[in-house]
Amino acid sequence: MSIFALQSAAGGFLDENLENFNKEFDEWCVQFGTFDDANLIAETLESNKIVEIVEITPLSYPKYFFHNLQGNIHATRKLGDKIICIVEPTMGANFRIAVCDLKTKRVKLTQTRYRSALSVEGTFANFTVE
Repeated sequence: MSIFALQSAAGGFLDENLENFNKEFDEWCVQFGTFDDANLIAETLESNKIVEIVEITPLSYPKYFFHNLQGNIHATRKLGDKIICIVEPTMGANFRIAVCDLKTKRVKLTQTRYRSALSVEGTFANFTVE
């Protein structure tokens, strides 16, 4: 399932009052279930508010909701109230698995490091959380 949001060209997401841009996507940002709904609101904004409609998908979800999760996200999946990600913390670094808790908004990286995306795929596919 996707979420659609209104983002300014300079960054930040429009708040629920359709007046100010929040630097980070949070619960105060306006969200839409469909592109058409987002477009209807975008068309009603004053001309000085130039926005683009951003689709937040399961792959990009951690980037917007878990601000302390750093690096490139290569895969995600949901397990209960957690989102599991394959993360490359910095360019060229070993891959890690990140466990993102939807309730607490905390991110925990597993201790194990993987040399390539291929070497982490088996663990990722079979990963379980308590």
